[in-house]
Amino acid sequence: MANTSFPRALPYRNQPTLEYGYPEGVTIQDFIPEEIKDLVHPHWYNFPPVNPMWHYLLGTVYIFLGIISVFGNSIVIYLFFKSKILRTPANILVLNVAISDLIMTLSNYPTFIYNCFHGGVWMFSAFWCSMYGALAGVTGVSTIWSLAMISFDRYNIICNSFNGPKLTRGKALLCISWCWAMALLWNGLPFFGWGRYTLEGILDSCSFDFLSTDFNNTSYTLTIFTCDYCIPLVIIIGAYFFIVKAIFAHEKSMREQAKKMNVANLRSNEAEAQRAEIRITKAAIMNIMLWVCCWTPYATIAVTGVLGDRTVITPLLTILPALLAKSLSCFNPFVYAISHPKFRQAITQHMPWFCVYEPVNKETDDTKSTETASRNIKDERA
Repeated sequence: MANTSFPRALPYRNQPTLEYGYPEGVTIQDFIPEEIKDLVHPHWYNFPPVNPMWHYLLGTVYIFLGIISVFGNSIVIYLFFKSKILRTPANILVLNVAISDLIMTLSNYPTFIYNCFHGGVWMFSAFWCSMYGALAGVTGVSTIWSLAMISFDRYNIICNSFNGPKLTRGKALLCISWCWAMALLWNGLPFFGWGRYTLEGILDSCSFDFLSTDFNNTSYTLTIFTCDYCIPLVIIIGAYFFIVKAIFAHEKSMREQAKKMNVANLRSNEAEAQRAEIRITKAAIMNIMLWVCCWTPYATIAVTGVLGDRTVITPLLTILPALLAKSLSCFNPFVYAISHPKFRQAITQHMPWFCVYEPVNKETDDTKSTETASRNIKDERA
């Protein structure tokens, strides 16, 4: 049931200009219904209410992001089940990312948007605040670990060549089980007393308590920071680092052999191989930068809250990190799926109204490039 007993932002005349906002003397405490005051950390009482235009702006932004996220992730899910060529073990991991992002969008975005356009404060019960924070955490952690698994799989294809363990359907399902187990474990613990969920920032949304400095919340925040940010980040950066290193080392070796044999190159498709090398490098850099840019600000805010100077954490300062973290659900379907030729071929076949045409015999996607690089590296080692 929505809460409605709080001050409304209205135009008011403060001579000599007409302003839109809250009259002088209104504080955050005036907005919080009695039944959810326990969810507001005392830190937020140090700040005045933000201008209501921030709520309307954020609500509008989330509407557009929500449309893009639902559209992109729904396409990925639909094409996976519609097209047989996409039902590979590697794409099972991509499917899990799409499912996680879609659940997050459908469970978090409507609530946040409703709050933004109905007073700029949490409008629902304390229980739904905890569920909101838990759903955001579960889907976020599942996505994070899924992206780490995808990175490791690409590393295994290129760096271990055909000598490495092949990703099977069973192994892919085991990886997904691990992702959801980690997500449910860390985000379920606050319901059993380790950590808790509270209102955050401008009070439109809920998350885990990263401001309380008692041992309970501090240990919880640092643990999930390590297990659900640092470890996946190391896997992702390490995987793409060794991918790029292996490809450049292979190309250097091929050029040196060609020089010794006094030939221009050792294969007829040298130009295409170099393009594949550049393509994989760009994809690796883009994947790392996108992940770092979207998750690092939020992780930094959380660690600062329990270990650093909390005075720098203002309601407005928490808006951008949360927005970036949630916006990743819009980028993932295009970065990991729709941008690849095999997915575009499926769109051409099953969604002709989308006005996308991808030749069936075009083999320039990252998966094909990594497979080609893997075969070349294997041949060199042999």
